[in-house]
Amino acid sequence: MTPVLRQGWEKFSLYLPIILMGMLALGTWWLVRNAPAPIAAAAGPSNPHQPDYFMKLFSVKSFDATGRMQSEIKGEMGRHYPDTDTLEVDKVHMRSVTPQGLVTLATADRALSNADGSEVQLFGNAVVTREAIPGGAGTAQPRLEFRGEFLHAFTQTERVRSDQPVVLIRGNDRFTADAMEYDHLDQVLQLRGRVRGILMPAASR
Repeated sequence: MTPVLRQGWEKFSLYLPIILMGMLALGTWWLVRNAPAPIAAAAGPSNPHQPDYFMKLFSVKSFDATGRMQSEIKGEMGRHYPDTDTLEVDKVHMRSVTPQGLVTLATADRALSNADGSEVQLFGNAVVTREAIPGGAGTAQPRLEFRGEFLHAFTQTERVRSDQPVVLIRGNDRFTADAMEYDHLDQVLQLRGRVRGILMPAASR
């Protein structure tokens, strides 16, 4: 290699990294400029909480594995919401039966129930009634009724609660409170806030 070529090659080698970096930057700029634009995400529904079907003057029943009816919900109008798998019912009438045969009835202006009817929220003129339990001495229980503008009933665990004013009628006794929680299985009733009660004498019962 002649001295002139050798000198030219050395100069070219000196600037080669800069040339390569420039080509890389140019290639990167070309890729960014010509890359396809990202696909815009499909716009979701403005209100996903929409009913997927309606029912009018209907009755829905649920059964356990043995075929025993656990609950029945009737109403003037029903709306099912698939995003929460809940059923909203106008002018609801509900009946549930425990494995022991204990019957609980509920009515309200509007109700919101989960899929199997084991949890029901009652709104407006809500009434939940547990029928009297016959039995021998010490085992019989009087009729129990709850009233309020909001009641939250758990039919399978036999609980009723509310964070709003309620009226409780047990046999001939009557109680009022600002909030309440009742657990039938544990036989525990909690009344909170301003609690008032009227207890009738045993002879009047």
